[in-house]
Amino acid sequence: MNRYYISTILFALFFVLFAFSKSRTAEHHPAILTQEDETEIINKTLDSFNLAAAKADFNSYFNFYMPDAIFTGTDATERWNKDEFMAFAKPYFDRGRAWSYTSLERHIYFDETGKLAWFDELVNTQMKICRGSGVMVKQPNGWKLKQYILSTTVPNDLMNELVQKKAAAEDVIIEKFKAKN
Repeated sequence: MNRYYISTILFALFFVLFAFSKSRTAEHHPAILTQEDETEIINKTLDSFNLAAAKADFNSYFNFYMPDAIFTGTDATERWNKDEFMAFAKPYFDRGRAWSYTSLERHIYFDETGKLAWFDELVNTQMKICRGSGVMVKQPNGWKLKQYILSTTVPNDLMNELVQKKAAAEDVIIEKFKAKN
């Protein structure tokens, strides 16, 4: 065999192996999603999360949370890990209606790895406008909530009146925290 023939065969063999390795790599590494794609996925995830609560679908709703998630509610005493929040929420879900939140406006941000996201949103609720905010972590099975915080909004011109109405109840809570420190 001459050198030209051997080099042609080696080149062809190399090309076939290279092409095969590229096709195998594509099979095992799905396309990398853009931040725009991830934003859309998170939007759909949060909409589905809110819908699960509105439908009182306990298991679906709590599957959106990571096992070590924290939920902080509108009352100063509402800071629960996932298990505590599940125990609090179970009676609401059992009665066939939990709560209904519809996003009015949502903002989503990412860290430099693209695996951690945080959001804030205004939601229409039975309490009127509230603010939901949270932290989400990308998992193999989708984006999961690590933390969710729900807070009520108060128009500035109503703040003084509201503070007066809640002062007695919250002074008790403040004193309990002072006693701990």
